[in-house]
Amino acid sequence: MGCSGNNATPPGPAVAPGAEDIDPAVAARLAKVDSRVIAAIPGFDAPFFQAGLAGYSDPAMRIIARRHGCPCCVTEALLDRTLLSGGKGFAKADLGEIADNVPGGDEDHPLIGQLMGSEPDEMTAAAVKMIEQGRRPRGEYLAMAQRSASRPGLGEDAKTGATLVQTFAAIDVNLACPVKKIKSKARGGHWLREPEGAIEILRAVREALPREVPTTLKIRRGSDESPEAERNFFRIFDAAYEMGYAWTTVHGRTVEQKYVGPSKWTFLRDLVRARPDRVIFGSGDIWNAHDIFRMIAYTGVHGVSVARGCIGNPWIFRQARQMMAGEPPTQPTIAEQRQVLREHFELSAAVNGEIGAGLLMRKFGIRFASHHPMADAVRVRFIACERTEDWVRVLEEFYSEELAACRAM
Repeated sequence: MGCSGNNATPPGPAVAPGAEDIDPAVAARLAKVDSRVIAAIPGFDAPFFQAGLAGYSDPAMRIIARRHGCPCCVTEALLDRTLLSGGKGFAKADLGEIADNVPGGDEDHPLIGQLMGSEPDEMTAAAVKMIEQGRRPRGEYLAMAQRSASRPGLGEDAKTGATLVQTFAAIDVNLACPVKKIKSKARGGHWLREPEGAIEILRAVREALPREVPTTLKIRRGSDESPEAERNFFRIFDAAYEMGYAWTTVHGRTVEQKYVGPSKWTFLRDLVRARPDRVIFGSGDIWNAHDIFRMIAYTGVHGVSVARGCIGNPWIFRQARQMMAGEPPTQPTIAEQRQVLREHFELSAAVNGEIGAGLLMRKFGIRFASHHPMADAVRVRFIACERTEDWVRVLEEFYSEELAACRAM
């Protein structure tokens, strides 16, 4: 369960008057990581990361991104109730017990686990279960979720229970996804209309976890464009930092917008100016490496969440690091595309099984095809792929060494 970008508008510019005048090459050379970020999550060594993407950001996608320079990844939003009931939460978010069977599985760190839900107690228990990697019997987590959040000792359960494995470097609370309500109960971005309930969830999760485990927040700039929505945003935003949340990732669209229309970088810029002492990450309308550094320079955010712009484009992270080093960003060659497509399918098959990989990788193939000089033809062929042999056949036909050599001439 998570947020979907279905019916989203195609890539386009954000609301950011004057951003077009920013030289991204200059901005990239000036960009750096805030020391507070590195202190919270060692290894988070660049001012960008891969967002959680429903239906996409499984371990296979994350490993490919890391191999191309992504410093940190976020899981897709996991519904607390599904995680507690024994659903495939860890399989969707973390390799867990199958890590040894997946080539490169040990590369998937640091990893931030993202949670979404409607009840403070259930969010608390789910957060504890994620941090402990479910080491207790399932019944203990369910019992934890059934207690009152005000009952003394709930927060101590996480601190005196199983030894922390630290698979997840932090827990991220999702108050951003424009998902439907469950039986009129808020979750995701709907909490922006109920700030006191949102704050109760944030407090419950923070108090349940040991202090050394960072908590972070994903939130949209408001439920809608109204002044009340903006007041609600600031009520939640400020409360999170007062509780000890390490940072907030702010999406420049409203919940009402979903994924339609431009993101407002102007809001992010004004937010950073209004709260200069806070660590703030930005999200929305990041389609290429240049956008990463334009957002940083325009808004002043400390880092950028790369979402739809990295689907089928892990090279965005390599390009961003090249730009930070003062080098021109290089486009992937046919040979590089072939290698990544092969690696991604093999990883996906190890994680999801061959049939599952065949279905999932169709979506990726469509996006990967955009880098090929025969994009339309390649896209059509990827749509028809079902098994490994289908995938290999497309690589042999459109990504052959001969074609790569011709393109290099």
